[in-house]
Amino acid sequence: MTDQAVDTDGAGLSQDPAAQSAFLGRTRELKELRADIERAGLDTLSGRKAPRARVLLIAGRPGSGRTALAGELAAQVAHDYPDGVLRARLSEPDGTRVPVERLARELLTELDRTEPPGADEDDLTEALRAALADRRVLLLLDAVADAEQVDALLPDTPDCLAVAVAEGPLTGIADVRPCTLGGLDTKSAVELLSRHTGSVRITVDPRAAEQLVELCQAQPAALTLAGGWLAARPQAAVADLAKHVHAESDEGSALDRVFRLVYASLPGAAARMLRLLSLAPAGLVDPHTASALAGCSVSGARTTLDDFVALGLLRAADSPLPEYEVPGCLHGRLSALARKHDRPAELQLARARMLERTVRLLQTCRAVTETDSPQAREKLLATPRDLRFPHPRAAADWLRARRPALLAAARLAVADGELDTLARRLMSQLVRAMVAHFGTRAAAPDLYGIHRLVLDVAERRALPREKAAALLNLADLDARTGRTPEALVRYRAALDAGREANDPYATGRAMESVGGAHLELGDYDRAADWFGRALAQHLARDERADAARLYGRVATAHTYAGRYGEAVRSWRAAIAGYRKSGDVGAHARALSELARVQEYAGRPEESLRTCQEAVDRARRAEDVRLQAALHLRLADTLDRLGDPTAAGLERSAAERMLREEPADACEIRSTSSED
Repeated sequence: MTDQAVDTDGAGLSQDPAAQSAFLGRTRELKELRADIERAGLDTLSGRKAPRARVLLIAGRPGSGRTALAGELAAQVAHDYPDGVLRARLSEPDGTRVPVERLARELLTELDRTEPPGADEDDLTEALRAALADRRVLLLLDAVADAEQVDALLPDTPDCLAVAVAEGPLTGIADVRPCTLGGLDTKSAVELLSRHTGSVRITVDPRAAEQLVELCQAQPAALTLAGGWLAARPQAAVADLAKHVHAESDEGSALDRVFRLVYASLPGAAARMLRLLSLAPAGLVDPHTASALAGCSVSGARTTLDDFVALGLLRAADSPLPEYEVPGCLHGRLSALARKHDRPAELQLARARMLERTVRLLQTCRAVTETDSPQAREKLLATPRDLRFPHPRAAADWLRARRPALLAAARLAVADGELDTLARRLMSQLVRAMVAHFGTRAAAPDLYGIHRLVLDVAERRALPREKAAALLNLADLDARTGRTPEALVRYRAALDAGREANDPYATGRAMESVGGAHLELGDYDRAADWFGRALAQHLARDERADAARLYGRVATAHTYAGRYGEAVRSWRAAIAGYRKSGDVGAHARALSELARVQEYAGRPEESLRTCQEAVDRARRAEDVRLQAALHLRLADTLDRLGDPTAAGLERSAAERMLREEPADACEIRSTSSED
């Protein structure tokens, strides 16, 4: 098998036998849970309509099969919820509480609802409740950390159902009866074992199988590990494993004892890789992550990961890529083993290797889109083969599938605090890859979170230039989604950071953006003032192209304020700048805007001459769209001057151009009508 960054068909990926098989046992629990759905609540008994969705709680320790039970319940009642099942994990694998803001946004994304990237928790949860108000969905909330999380996400309609999975009771949510899980019934537990070992070894020694079930306390996770151990040793009897488990120390739970036995049977290199998987972001592992953590080949890492799946130490993720999940019940145990057996410096080196590999994958993920650049192609061919993507679609598929792990990697790298240089490189490449494949608008919510992380690092490390860049990026996203007041605050903060860094680009960009925000808010005097400040800086640095553009922005502010004389002077200055720089297209557009202002000022003859000059410049620039728009404007002006014949000729010229450019016709006509 060749080492490729992406295996789009996932061929050869081992599957968890338990995941492929039908659900086992829990008949009583399922019956009680289904009955609880129909049970009259306290509101109904008191004569009031239930104001919110019913909450079912499945409580149990990790490894008890609580998530599997929730999934089976969802499958059995899904037909009653035609608008689908929404799933969310409310804790990270290490137990860290997931912010409600992130959860609500992910659920809204599943519902194809978008909210501004900078929306806060209250706005997002309100939008989620509004989106669910007229739907009938089942909300499956796994690994709940506290009642506040559930309460914030709970739909305000009794037509929805929420199934919460937690370790204990959720104090604070009314009218919830927890379904507390113990072990499986003996028959189901023995069948779970037989799915790994085959029926023969169970049949020849059923008492040993029952003894092993008892030693595992009939816990699904412990039984899965026991079955994996037996499956790896076809010659071993069930009684042999029962003796080994019995001989284990009584310290810890049944899962602890079986896990210690399975872990001790691993070769040294495999045991080390398994420990280091606790460092994988969001508990999601692919062969590249494992390869970088352990310092081995990608193909070797994938083989070992498949072995772990067969042993029950990993689960094959529901992904088009070869991707694996670290079971939540094992994550803490693996972390403890890593702290015990690996020095802190070794763990940090493993993290650094993982981040460096991720950065390189993101670089090639973006570079594969730059097919028109010979330099990019040459650089891509110089990249090791196992880091390359065969084509842009494969890169986009990888980026989409690995998105949760990539975002988690950025968060963890920033939280670490000791790998800030790598964290900054990772976030820079992640932004570029997302923009290249998805576009700024589609990726905006993720970009917003990344830029906030960049800001955290910049403030922690006292890096004013990076702080200014992060603030500008955040403000731009705010401005694009109509959050102009919030954008204005950030633009001003970026200006302060740019001045602190003595960065003329950041200060000039921030001043212009402050002006743009004031323009959007209708404060044309302040807009003109801030554009003027940015213009002065560009003039002082002899940056002619930027100065010409700023003259145009100053003119726009004066136009909106009705100061047509000042607007005309500013447009003439912009035109002079474009003429000197030789930018024919910009020169034509500036003449077009000058003609518009002259018409506003009641000088149609001057507007006509300027517009004709603009047509000539647009023709030189080969800008057909602008030429057509200008001919339509000339027609309107000639009509007002009382020359309908000439106006008709101009419209005919515009229509001829529009026929040659049919895709742009609507846009040009729309522009003309706005004039």
